[in-house]
Amino acid sequence: MNQLEQLKAFTTVVADTGNFKQLAQFTPRDATTNPSLILKAVQSPDYAHLLEDTVAASRTDTLDLIVDKVLVAFGLEILKVVPGRVSTEVDARLSFDTVATLARARRLIRMYEDAGIGRDRVLIKIASTWEGIQAARELELEGIRTNLTLLFSFCQAVACGENGIQLISPFVGRIYDWYKKAAGPNWDEAANAGVNDPGVKSVTAIFNYFKKQGIKTEVMGASFRNIGQIQALAGCDLLTISPDLLAQLQGNEAALPRALDAEAAKALDLPKVSFNEAAFRFALNQDAMATEKLAEGIRLFAADAGKLDQMIESLR
Repeated sequence: MNQLEQLKAFTTVVADTGNFKQLAQFTPRDATTNPSLILKAVQSPDYAHLLEDTVAASRTDTLDLIVDKVLVAFGLEILKVVPGRVSTEVDARLSFDTVATLARARRLIRMYEDAGIGRDRVLIKIASTWEGIQAARELELEGIRTNLTLLFSFCQAVACGENGIQLISPFVGRIYDWYKKAAGPNWDEAANAGVNDPGVKSVTAIFNYFKKQGIKTEVMGASFRNIGQIQALAGCDLLTISPDLLAQLQGNEAALPRALDAEAAKALDLPKVSFNEAAFRFALNQDAMATEKLAEGIRLFAADAGKLDQMIESLR
């Protein structure tokens, strides 16, 4: 078996793409998108019609409603290809507004339900701010499953676990990027590869803590820069992987051993910790990498959301 097939034996593989025509060749169970991927997709001739048709049918709607209709249109196409779930993201510009996040999330779910898609096939993606986590907690109580994204720190993960979040997406590659940039010329790639990769270490710590404490929240490693990071997290609940890295795994025939083990984690000495709002904000503040990457991630997604807005306005 190639490494993609081996990986699927103990990890759920998720495709990280807005290009649903690429999905079939990798047979992932789920798929996840973000504003940047959607923006890229709608600029392709293969997908421009989804944007154009949606706008044409919705000219009198508010801009934010048209945006949500575009996101759901992509989600519906993806769900024709994957047997599991699709993640659809709430506008990043609402990352610090619990009430507005709740309203957008509920609307997205209604759109899917109106199209005949059950809640079990949709994850609402929300940034892992304190406000986002509180919104997700309420949504989970309503039976709306969530995927907390832009997650870079242990405190964000623990807060999600404490609040009954369905799934978290810790960003391996962006953590790696920060430490590599911070080290500058002193960065030693070989010494920071595999299990020593700072992004891999972060996800491993979260995975082991969740399994030790019996936390049901699914851990989905995301944002990979190379297949070495994926190999070092084989055994994680889920991994969301870009098409180019999926292809590399598919072309690799080497043995792929399990790296993370839920049963082994239960034997570790990992005491329980808890974060209220004040403790969460202080812990996040003390983690320069997480603070900077969370803010940067929200800015980047917000910028791409603004570009999508402009594209829609130009078609109205």
